[in-house]
Amino acid sequence: MRLRTIAVNDLRRRKARAAFLVAGLLIGVGTVVALISLTQSMTGETKANLQDFGANIVVTPRSKDVSLSYGGISAGGVAVGAQSIPEADLARIDAVPSRAAISVVSPELVGAVRVKGRRALLMGVRPAAEFKLKRWWSVDAGRPPANGQELVAGSAAARTLGLLMGDYVRIGGRRFTVTGILRETGSQDDSLLITELRAAQDVLSQQGKVTLVQIAALYADAPVDQIVKELAAALPGAEVTAMQEAVKGRMHVVDQFRSFSYAIVGVVIAIEALVVFITMMGAVNERTHEIGVFRAIGFRRVHITRLILIEALIASIIAGVLGYLAGMGVTYAVLPLVARSAEVAWAPLLGLGAVALAVAIGALASLYPALHAGRMDPTEALRAL
Repeated sequence: MRLRTIAVNDLRRRKARAAFLVAGLLIGVGTVVALISLTQSMTGETKANLQDFGANIVVTPRSKDVSLSYGGISAGGVAVGAQSIPEADLARIDAVPSRAAISVVSPELVGAVRVKGRRALLMGVRPAAEFKLKRWWSVDAGRPPANGQELVAGSAAARTLGLLMGDYVRIGGRRFTVTGILRETGSQDDSLLITELRAAQDVLSQQGKVTLVQIAALYADAPVDQIVKELAAALPGAEVTAMQEAVKGRMHVVDQFRSFSYAIVGVVIAIEALVVFITMMGAVNERTHEIGVFRAIGFRRVHITRLILIEALIASIIAGVLGYLAGMGVTYAVLPLVARSAEVAWAPLLGLGAVALAVAIGALASLYPALHAGRMDPTEALRAL
C-alpha cells in the first residue's frame, strides 16, 4: 500500500482532526487572501483617483529671479506674466515616453488687468482641461466659459467687482459675459477672473505664451519622478517640478495601509503555523501505537516522516483552495463598505499563492512533528499495547 493511500485513509478515519486542521489553515489563508485583495483593490482605486486632487507636476519658466503670484510660486518684484513659456513648446509633452501616464495637461496664462477701475487677476485656460484638473471647482448657477467672450469670476473677485452671472464687463477693450461665479474654494482661485486662453493672450498681449503648465500624472502608470525627468528633457527652457509634498503625502497614506495589512498578514501566518504545529504534534502523540506497528512491520523512519508530511500537505492543499474562495468572498462582502467605487478582480496568481502559502505553512509546521514521529523507538511505542 502506498503512503499516499495510507495518509488519505487516515484523514478519512479521523475526520474531526482533519476538519480541525483544514479549518485552521482555511481561516488563516482566507484572512491573508482577503487582506491582500482588499489592499490591492483599495490601493488601485486610490492611485487611480489621486489625479482628482489636481496637478502633481508644474512647468514654469526657467529663470533665476522670476516670481509669480499663482500656481504655488511666491510673489516678488517681477510682474506676473513677465516670464512665459512658448505655447508651441507644449507639443513636446505629447512625445515623452510616459505620455500615456499623463491624464491632464493644462496651460495657464496669468496677468494683471483693470476691471471697473480696479486691479484684478485674469487667468486664461483651456476650460475643458482646467475644470477636469481642478475637480473641486464648481460654478454656482452657471457654467464654465465656452468661448473667448465669456468668463467665470472667483467668489472674492465677484464680490469685490460687484459681478453677477449674466453681467457684461470690459477688460482691455474686450467685452466678456459672466457665465458663472466660482464657488468659494478658500484658495487664491477665489480672486481670479477665468476665461479662455486665447482671449487672455489677446488681452494681455501675450499671444502664443503661457505663464505655467499644470500636469496631472496617473500614479498607477508610472513614477512621477520619471515623468518629471522626461518632461525636463523635452522642455529644456522650462523648470519642471514635482509637487513632492502632495505626492508623498498621498502615497504615504497608501503605503501605510499596505504596511499595516502586511503586518496583520505576518501575525496571521504565525498564528496559523502554531495551530498546525500543535495539531500535528497532537496527532503524532495520539498515533504512537500505530506508528509502532508501522515500524514493526518494516516501515523505515523516512517512511513515517513522509507519511505525516503527506497528510499535512493534503490538508494544506484543500485548505488553500477553500481559503482562497473564502477570502475572495469576504472581499466581495467588505469592499463596498470601505471603497464603494473599487472593483474586485479575481487574480489567478493570488489563488496559486494561497495554495502555495497553505502548503508551505503546513509543511514547515509539520516538519518537526514528522521528524519526531520518525525518531520514535518502535519498542517503546509497542510496549504500551
